[in-house]
Amino acid sequence: MEWTIRSPGQSDLEILADIYLTVRRETFVWVDPASFRHEDFKAHTQGEYLWLAEAPSGEIAGFMTLWPPDDFIHMLYVSKPWQGQGAGAALLAALPDWPHNKYRLKCLVKNSRAKAFYCSKGFVVTGSGTSPEGDFEEMSFYPDA
Repeated sequence: MEWTIRSPGQSDLEILADIYLTVRRETFVWVDPASFRHEDFKAHTQGEYLWLAEAPSGEIAGFMTLWPPDDFIHMLYVSKPWQGQGAGAALLAALPDWPHNKYRLKCLVKNSRAKAFYCSKGFVVTGSGTSPEGDFEEMSFYPDA
């Protein structure tokens, strides 16, 4: 599938907030769903670069955010109907200087599908920690030397 990766316009932000809320509630089933709020998207993306993945039909399938000072991928969320169709890979490919730059992210241990995705893209576990949503693993992508 041919994905369009672009920066969101103002009119896209509501859809991205919907995706963020829905995917978190569907994926993080061990967390009280009431703890996730629609307004979290705006608060959690402040100061970050943001890209969205748009299907050929024009439907927004997902998004990714990057905290540039640390080359830290803060979020990568794809709506359930679009998972496994290449949107996540297309978003990663949009990162500045991908795949020739080092990137990091945190992946919740219980989110085995996301971990498998990142491992398939060359990320390796480089640390661990705990967050309010549960234990996580820090994962890093090292470019080929």
